[in-house]
Amino acid sequence: MNEADSFAEIFRGGLPHCLLIVFSMLLICSPVMPSEFEVISMSKYDLNGQHYGSRVSAISLEARSLYSWNTSRHCVLTRLTDLSIHDFDKLRQGAGGLILMLPSNILNLDLEAKELITILEQSMLTHTAAVPIYFAPYNKDLEKIIDDITYTTTDSPGQNQTALAQLVVTVSANRYHINVGGGSIAANKNSKIPIIHGELIPNQLALKPTESVADGQKLPVILITANLKTFGIYNDYPVNADAAVLLVLMELFSKLHYTSSMAPKYRLRFLLSDAGVLLNFQGSKKWLEVDDNALQNVEFVLCLDTISESLSYTTENALYMHVSKPPKDKTSISNFFKLLKSSAEKYSNGLAVEGVHKKINLADTKLAWEHERFSIKRYPSFTLSSVKSPRSPIRTTIFKNDESRLVEHTLNTTRIIAEALASFMYKVDQSSSIFEGQLAIKEENIRPYFGVKSILHNNDVKDAFEKYLNNVKIIYDKPDGRDPEFMFYNENEVKLNVYRVKPAIFDLFLTFVIGAYLMAVFLAIQYFPRFYDEVSKLTKEEPAGQFNGHSSERLRMKSH
Repeated sequence: MNEADSFAEIFRGGLPHCLLIVFSMLLICSPVMPSEFEVISMSKYDLNGQHYGSRVSAISLEARSLYSWNTSRHCVLTRLTDLSIHDFDKLRQGAGGLILMLPSNILNLDLEAKELITILEQSMLTHTAAVPIYFAPYNKDLEKIIDDITYTTTDSPGQNQTALAQLVVTVSANRYHINVGGGSIAANKNSKIPIIHGELIPNQLALKPTESVADGQKLPVILITANLKTFGIYNDYPVNADAAVLLVLMELFSKLHYTSSMAPKYRLRFLLSDAGVLLNFQGSKKWLEVDDNALQNVEFVLCLDTISESLSYTTENALYMHVSKPPKDKTSISNFFKLLKSSAEKYSNGLAVEGVHKKINLADTKLAWEHERFSIKRYPSFTLSSVKSPRSPIRTTIFKNDESRLVEHTLNTTRIIAEALASFMYKVDQSSSIFEGQLAIKEENIRPYFGVKSILHNNDVKDAFEKYLNNVKIIYDKPDGRDPEFMFYNENEVKLNVYRVKPAIFDLFLTFVIGAYLMAVFLAIQYFPRFYDEVSKLTKEEPAGQFNGHSSERLRMKSH
């Protein structure tokens, strides 16, 4: 009875320790609290029946590195700088999701890395993705997770490791589970592209006594156009240098137009829309359909496109005039080109002005430059740009260099265009500078317009147009209900949750360890009586031996 009580006491004392071991194993197996990160969904839109971006938003998959994924049950988590076009082509069709961490500072990248990023941007913007794609701003904790995933899948299974070492590494490695919530993606039925336009009416004081304002309306028209960049690979507002140049020109020439000594020979009109190269210049297309009579007496159309390279990775310093047909000598475009070259030689620091001729490809639904919209209608037109090729990825990048450098370059280019345009419009000798003194173009004239946003979201552009121009109107291009030329999609704000979990083999290993532990406990309980008897025999024999030894010693002493 006493032996049974002793056994019960031992078991009672050991049971809490058993539970502590089991509970600790369960805690190891359970997922850790998630880490939450900000993410931005890739842009989604339709153009001429073609889908761009992804139509899937939710992700609940195991995170894998760029080098270890192999199934649609994996979501690839990597850096944007580590991704190549070849990798993206495979991922957009075969993976379960893609999350790209943006660089911490684009300025710290070398020229080759910048070029690769812009080329990758262009590829992403011109293909349809079957998987959800998100961009995460740089975060140190997220970078550690990416390093952990990459190290586990690339460095651990080394060729010099033994099978046992590889097994230990595999069991002890961490895995991550990614969760991005997102509702269904639906087309925005209220999609629309705003187009704002206005004109400078000649000052009556600048007209001859025999002329009236009505006569001023008969003057030839010069149209200046630009597009606001409202999105790239994700919805954000990059530097809008083209819109800034247009707004500054609008401000400068409004002052000249109302100067009594400056009699304008032309009417000046301005056109600005939210649709650029990504939307195939839908804004100018809509405006031509609505107000085609406005260009009946047009001298030429000047389009601004990528006046300053927001993310430059070349040493070229040039301004290109793109035309669909080489201008004949002594035509308006030819004369303006000569004035532009002279202005660049006088006011720039090594800026070269070059002409580029490219025929319109009527078989291609997408136009290369905005002036092609007007050239198709047989209006004399050209595009001024800092890029030579229409395929340049700089045109669609959402990243930018140091803004102070961009402002300086844009300031210089604006001065060149303004001086050439003023010499052409007012027949001023180029030996004299117009934009000096009170009319000097300064940094404070341009910088406020760099961050101008969509016409839909604020009144900055509208206020500027109404301040300097007359007959300001805003029209909207809306997609057709049956056969829409373009369509935008609603974006939901989502969060990226990353859980740290153990691999599936760890569950098998843990099952084996728990089973072995329970078997040991069972055997200990099953054979405890026998073990107890053996221990008891040993403890009883030892005192007897000791007693007999003491007795014989005493007998020997008595005999002596």
